Amino acid sequence: MVDERPILFLDSGVGGLSVLAPTRALLPRAPVVYCADSAGYPYGTRSEAEIAARVPALLGRLVERYRPRLVVIACNTASTIALPAVRAALDLPVVGTVPAIKPAAEASVTRTFGVLGTDATVRQPYVDDLAQRFAADCRVLRHGSAALVALAEAELAGERQADHAYRTVLAGLLDQPGGDAIDVIVNACTHFPLVADRLAAVAPRPIAFVDGGPGIARRIAFLTKGQAWPDTPAPGRAVFTRLDDAARRLAPALAAHGLDVIEAL
Repeated sequence: MVDERPILFLDSGVGGLSVLAPTRALLPRAPVVYCADSAGYPYGTRSEAEIAARVPALLGRLVERYRPRLVVIACNTASTIALPAVRAALDLPVVGTVPAIKPAAEASVTRTFGVLGTDATVRQPYVDDLAQRFAADCRVLRHGSAALVALAEAELAGERQADHAYRTVLAGLLDQPGGDAIDVIVNACTHFPLVADRLAAVAPRPIAFVDGGPGIARRIAFLTKGQAWPDTPAPGRAVFTRLDDAARRLAPALAAHGLDVIEAL
């Protein structure tokens, strides 16, 4: 029998498209519902208590409405804070997004790399644990940037942003003591891979940027291996918790990712 249940993605904005894209490449027939919690955007400037309460409650509503086969928290901040609570609350597989510190440690020649995320993500003990487990012999520098989240959202809405804005974000990391040795940067917010080419273009030297999107896609494919997919899936849905003009301006970018239907929760 054909299984019409979708994969459900959640982020506060459009950052999760950097996870959706590699997932679609591996599972082109998978039905998709993508939720942007625009009423809660951005998660990276909210308190841990707010995120820990909001994300499980919102996912409970989404699961009840869309009946997915699997949930993807396509947000580093929400995953590092709320993933255990979500898994405890939902009776279906839940895939989280965590900073790609292990790949960065494996790739760094100088043994100094940066973690570029939101303020909420870079201060999490979860990041400390990843660094201790996978990068004990490295210097790991961190910088939180809400500005880069806004830059990525604006770019996807078709508003070209100035180079100096990206230079300012990178300076917050590269100008730290030891920052001149950074040869790899972890894009530890799902928004940031969407503008990785802009960051690389303004970097003062060649720097590799890594993120968790491809690994998450492989995990989703593994967890759904052997499941039936429709021959022709329904159009992908983009669901906003606040459907306003800012959300509607994202329609072309959403359509480019196969999300042709836009609706409010």
